[in-house]
Amino acid sequence: MTRNLLSLTPTPKGILQINERSPVHLHPLFSLVIPTYNERQTIEPLIGKLSHLLDSSIPDDYELIVVDDNSPDETWDVALQLTAVYPHLKVMRRDGENGLSSAVVRGWQVAQGQILGVIDADLQHPPTVLLELLQAALHGADLAVASRHVEGGGVSEWSIARRSLSRGAQVLGLIVLPDVVGRVSDPMSGYFVVQRAAIANQSLNPKGYKILLEVLGRGSIQQIAEVGYVFQERTEGESKVTWRHYLDYVQHLIRLRWHRRFPQTLFKFPIGRFVRFAVVGFSGVFVDYAVFYLLFNQAGFSLNVSNVLSAETAIFNNFLWNDAWTFSDLAQRQLGWQARGKRFLKFNLICLAGLLLNTAMVNVLVRVFGVNVYLAKFVAIALVTIWNFGVNLKLSWRVTDVQR
Repeated sequence: MTRNLLSLTPTPKGILQINERSPVHLHPLFSLVIPTYNERQTIEPLIGKLSHLLDSSIPDDYELIVVDDNSPDETWDVALQLTAVYPHLKVMRRDGENGLSSAVVRGWQVAQGQILGVIDADLQHPPTVLLELLQAALHGADLAVASRHVEGGGVSEWSIARRSLSRGAQVLGLIVLPDVVGRVSDPMSGYFVVQRAAIANQSLNPKGYKILLEVLGRGSIQQIAEVGYVFQERTEGESKVTWRHYLDYVQHLIRLRWHRRFPQTLFKFPIGRFVRFAVVGFSGVFVDYAVFYLLFNQAGFSLNVSNVLSAETAIFNNFLWNDAWTFSDLAQRQLGWQARGKRFLKFNLICLAGLLLNTAMVNVLVRVFGVNVYLAKFVAIALVTIWNFGVNLKLSWRVTDVQR
């Protein structure tokens, strides 16, 4: 045991900052960090697969760095035994620190590579995609992200609840931190490579397990590439995602928002586009009333049916005008009926959410604060219009900065 402890890579202390690559160290080209906690069953097959892939593509020009948070199942010890078989493997055992994001940064701090990467240890990230990410970085990308939300990507057997939580977290990120989260299609990804120079000498302060947000929010990232991958289900062990991780995610968003000085973004508000959006919304009122009159008074439909159909017709009208006028420049970068159908579905859901928000605000203003009902409705309409515009801009007509 003493011999093993002496063979461990020392854990860096102090601030989470990655130094520039020393001119003396021209090798290795690539350093891949594997954060672990209770991954005893998967660490050996993963190291074997990664070593085989990298030996065939960049032999003797890479290193694998396992950073273990002092796992009760002694994952670090299993990995350490593998260093006798895989000479490019290093193992770090952290004690007193924990958390996936900080583990990744600690690993990058001891890494020597020009290109840095991260992959989960549970085999849910297919190792073969790593070569595509590496090629994108070698062709000039500052950041190459494995994404579940581009062509070739997806999830294997996720439940509706899990999909909803993932998408909900992304929508929240787009609202709080649109200029960071909106740059890639899968900001929740934990599988990517980044140029060392893009994040060197930056004081990193991650929270939770979404290290990609930290890289996007604090790094000097210009060119981004994405590669599709299918997120695999676990074959060994249990998922470590808990509600605490979601709380950490919210705190991380707020921390990055503060870092990027939120008030400055107010001066970048797209006033012209917002005015067009408001004009289209105003036209939708007349469409709603006209269709309602035809269905209820002329065709004899019931009140509820007439109201629902007229509202949906107005939403469809607004979408067509917004797609052709308000967001036409963005729509031109998302051509095809399938892309348009997705935009309409998102627009519809956002408008329905806005309707619920409008109702809730009117009730609170009138019943809790005693505001005049017509004034309350005016305030609610104004705020919901801003909500609909902002969320649609960052979700329905969102165009990421990536090359695919």
